[in-house]
Amino acid sequence: MWNEIKVTCIVIACAVLNAFALNAFLIPAHILSSGFTGAAQLLAALAHQYTQLSLNTGVVLFLLNIPVTVLAWLRVGRRFTLYSMLSVLVTTFALTLIPVQALSGNALLNAVFGGVIGAIGVGLTLKYGASTGGMDIIAMILSKTQDRPIGIYYFILNGLIVLSAGFFFGWERALYTMVTLYVTSRVIDAIHTRYVKLTAMIVTEKGEELTQAIYHRLVRGITKVAAKGGYTGKDKDLLLIVLTRYELYTLERIIQETDPRAFTNIMETTEIVGFFRKED
Repeated sequence: MWNEIKVTCIVIACAVLNAFALNAFLIPAHILSSGFTGAAQLLAALAHQYTQLSLNTGVVLFLLNIPVTVLAWLRVGRRFTLYSMLSVLVTTFALTLIPVQALSGNALLNAVFGGVIGAIGVGLTLKYGASTGGMDIIAMILSKTQDRPIGIYYFILNGLIVLSAGFFFGWERALYTMVTLYVTSRVIDAIHTRYVKLTAMIVTEKGEELTQAIYHRLVRGITKVAAKGGYTGKDKDLLLIVLTRYELYTLERIIQETDPRAFTNIMETTEIVGFFRKED
């Protein structure tokens, strides 16, 4: 219960942080963010420019997330979907409360700091096993149904956002948008990871207990290899497991609870050949 309370507080704080990055840096400078947030910015700006409708970016973001949230509820799971809904709702509410007022008149500073602050919110949300909605939901669904690299979908959506920024706001703003996208991806990589599949190598003296604990909470195959400590000479087990980034937080908690002295190495996995569970 206390862990879920902690994660809930982190999701709320990160959603507010993301809203602050938008209203204080990106939106006043006409610089677009990545993913569904950037798409919401674009639609709100176009509605104001061509129809004089003052649509709040948070409201547009909420509407864009409705279909993918319903899909996530049916295909992914309740915990993941509930945290996604919470993040989107808090972001929507915060965007209506935080005034749209630039802290700097320098477009480059807005692009960099908006990207960094927003990415901190997204990265911490992912790090604690939650989601910000939008493309994270699509990535989760695709990781469960097919082995296509999610990077291509991020690339297509963000590419359209950059082109739209150049077409409607000028190509200089498109270049600043590219700076924001680059900074965002680098910060998220530093805090968490954008790779959908990961490989964990766990060296432990409690191989059997840890294996059973993982099987109890994750439906993933484990390969167990006999190992020996180079310095101590003690017999140990090397556990190999491939999982999605959305399961990483759960795995880390299992290891901490079962064997805090275990050594774990997390590696990026670019391709899997063979059986990998895609559906519950």
